[in-house]
Amino acid sequence: MTENLYPIIFVGAGPGDPDLITVAGRKAIEAADLIVTAGSLVNPEIMAFRKKDCEVVDSAPLNLEEIVGHLYRGYQKGMKVVRLHTGDPSLYGAVYEQFAVLKEKGVPYRIIPGVTAAMAGAAILGLEFTLPEITQSLILTRIQGRTPMPHGEDLASLVSHRASLVLYLSAAEGEEVTKILSEAYGPDAPVALLYRATWPDQRIVWSTAGDISKSLEAEKLDRHTLILVGPAVAALKHGDNVPKSRLYAKEFKHGYREGK
Repeated sequence: MTENLYPIIFVGAGPGDPDLITVAGRKAIEAADLIVTAGSLVNPEIMAFRKKDCEVVDSAPLNLEEIVGHLYRGYQKGMKVVRLHTGDPSLYGAVYEQFAVLKEKGVPYRIIPGVTAAMAGAAILGLEFTLPEITQSLILTRIQGRTPMPHGEDLASLVSHRASLVLYLSAAEGEEVTKILSEAYGPDAPVALLYRATWPDQRIVWSTAGDISKSLEAEKLDRHTLILVGPAVAALKHGDNVPKSRLYAKEFKHGYREGK
């Protein structure tokens, strides 16, 4: 076994647009000898940053043991190894289980965060999730599918807060999402459906909580679609006047500015 001084680097590729990968993430890809990429989700244009002789493994058809096997193989050979995930690895990335196996093997790793699709979606819409006196919380979650939800995290419980909400991995359950969001936010509450945010074929579909299922079906959206709802989305759609923050008020005093 070659002594390897390079930890395996988990890189968040961002939501899709190659320009939205972090500088650190791009540098890691440029230096890599082996990249194990979530090929079905990561924009292939990001692979253009790699060296010509860099080995690329698509993890889409692989199971956990096979994925970590490639990471470990590269590490044993003294290679600079990158595990490339879509968005940010910490969110629906299934990285904890990979970390656990690497720890068992005594393999060091580090993480370079990425731009998650919810933040990219907000940028596309011109949306601020947290508005003064309107909503100060953001919930990122999903509806139960093949992966069960932990106790207390079912969607019906979370929407009771009526905060800004972004649903991942939920477009295939349109009828249930429609029912739950309609009851919480009201059937006329504006909802933004974002398909493949920041990709060349991205689509923005405006709907209402009561018509989510119909809109998803009409637009043939069952994958790669975010569902955004809440007071901030409503304020954006309706052009509501929003109270100004205290942060920039003339009379507001803080450590860098004297109040007037």
